[in-house]
Amino acid sequence: MLRLKSSITTIALMVSAAISHTAFAQTTVIHAGELLVTAGKAPLKKQTLVINDGKITELKSGFVDVKSIATDATFIDLSSSFVMSGLMDMHVHLQGELGPSNDSDTVNLSDADTLMKSAHFAHKTLMAGFTTVRDLGASAEQIFALRDGVKKGWISGPTIVAAGSSVAVTGGHGDVDGMAPDLMKLHTAETVCDGPYDCRRATRHAIKFGADVIKITSTGGVLSDTDTGTGQQMADDEIKEVVDTAHSLGRKVASHAHAAAGINAALRAGVDSIEHGSYADKESIKLFKKGGAYLVPTLMAGDTVVNLAKTTDFMSPAIRAKAIRVGGDMTDNFKRAYKAGVKIAYGTDSGVSKHGYNAREAQLMFAAGMTPQDILVSATINGADLIGKSKTLGTLEVGKVADIIAMHASPLNNIDELLDVDFVMKTGKVVKQK
Repeated sequence: MLRLKSSITTIALMVSAAISHTAFAQTTVIHAGELLVTAGKAPLKKQTLVINDGKITELKSGFVDVKSIATDATFIDLSSSFVMSGLMDMHVHLQGELGPSNDSDTVNLSDADTLMKSAHFAHKTLMAGFTTVRDLGASAEQIFALRDGVKKGWISGPTIVAAGSSVAVTGGHGDVDGMAPDLMKLHTAETVCDGPYDCRRATRHAIKFGADVIKITSTGGVLSDTDTGTGQQMADDEIKEVVDTAHSLGRKVASHAHAAAGINAALRAGVDSIEHGSYADKESIKLFKKGGAYLVPTLMAGDTVVNLAKTTDFMSPAIRAKAIRVGGDMTDNFKRAYKAGVKIAYGTDSGVSKHGYNAREAQLMFAAGMTPQDILVSATINGADLIGKSKTLGTLEVGKVADIIAMHASPLNNIDELLDVDFVMKTGKVVKQK
């Protein structure tokens, strides 16, 4: 009996030691040469960040001795780097990339294949320094599985806020097109609707099966393979019903919108963001500022489709014509909206463009007249606000999640630095370090 008690005691001590070691090992200390705690404010020089259990627990001035914080702390030397909060992309499509193989992929790739490809694109996005994304259109079951897999730590990727399939009207943008009739029947989502009450059903359906956010398509779209233009397609009462239903169930609404009529109808209905907003007019600006909705400009999408339309031949005539017209106009709208003081949230529409190059949007925003400071605000603080996660994300304040990136030099001095992120930490774990 004495030997048994002794053995039990020994095992208990071993377990206790292991737990104690694990607790210490979870402490990470970073020396940051230049630290942007909050975008929009001046960066701080020579700072020490302390991270425990995936969250920032201390912020100290100077390079504090690591052993004085925790004897077994992991030390990360970023003393010659610019350190900031992980970037956020408010408009991505992780399930694919625009290109000549899109049609064949629809019939050749299984659901499992598509999910694997999505995981690959999610990893590329994270490696580019984007630690949070909002996916606004994908096969619901697959994107929710990807979202949950990242959350559980099964795979590497950014935090995903996912819409699943769009709430769209029959024959409009967001419904399937460009396929044989039997394939269109097979691939039509259950969130396609007609009339306000059916759109209420579709919204509830999306939320029931896991949607974090509702995506609607109030206007036509560039990449719909139909000659239906980019004007308003979803009726005012349909939009209003979706917004009211989503808000009543605690979900925000993002509206794809190009033409002014569709933008304004969505804003009057109370949507939380307008995606693209290519032809916003004076009334649109007033409605943006009155309701506080964000514009997610997706300049990369416009730049990409214009280039592809001019240099490739895989687009149909209907798509090519819309791409050249709309893509070329998006920047002018962004300039007007930014100058007027509309709130901007960073978004690329990656999936139209290639994944992993999300920082290219920052270059286009800068070229259009946005300051580096405002660009970083749009990609951190504003993104966190748009998805309702300001309490946990968007800055490097004590208590926030440790989503941290670093680069060789300050993007405040040269926005191109965002294209070469050297270090990525996701929820306190280092996933990239050059």
